[in-house]
Amino acid sequence: MAITNGYCTLAEVKAAMRLTDSVDDTLLENSIEGASRRIDGYCGRFFYQTTKTVTFYARDPYRLPLPYDLYTVTTLKTENDGTGNFTVTWTANTDYIFEPLDAALQSRPYRAIAATGGKTFPIFTPPDPPTAQIVGVWGWPAVPDDVREACVLLSMRQFARYNAALGVLGFADMAITVRSVDPDVRDLLFPYRVIGVA
Repeated sequence: MAITNGYCTLAEVKAAMRLTDSVDDTLLENSIEGASRRIDGYCGRFFYQTTKTVTFYARDPYRLPLPYDLYTVTTLKTENDGTGNFTVTWTANTDYIFEPLDAALQSRPYRAIAATGGKTFPIFTPPDPPTAQIVGVWGWPAVPDDVREACVLLSMRQFARYNAALGVLGFADMAITVRSVDPDVRDLLFPYRVIGVA
């Protein structure tokens, strides 16, 4: 099976585990995919890229916070009459800029769009239709090294879990409980967590 949107490769995990055979490749690939999705859930974001059309309700006429990481924009449009038809096309670096301004230098995605020209984001609320539409590539430019390393460690842990019934590793005279959160994985991923405010 092929790994879909994994944050490390089968070869990286096998090298870390010192495995040279292919007996457990399918289980390892499953572990990599599972680890990658657990990272998504823990961080509240994803690090692969996907092309999607996403609509928003603007809350501020001059700044549009993005609920997902944005890599590139194909089109940004707004609708101003409440019909749900996105008819006003915006031009990058004329009508809007990306924030943070140094995202490209840091190989990070954009998290907001700021209006810079004469246009403003229309403010409507439900049940009115959304007011902004972005067609673009969402996600990160590349998987960060810390995320890749966390994925290797978490994949190894998940693979080893197949031998730990009920989360307990047994030996001749003792048993060891598997911890629920690996502190090294947590430390690697903590800077990438999106902290929400309820």
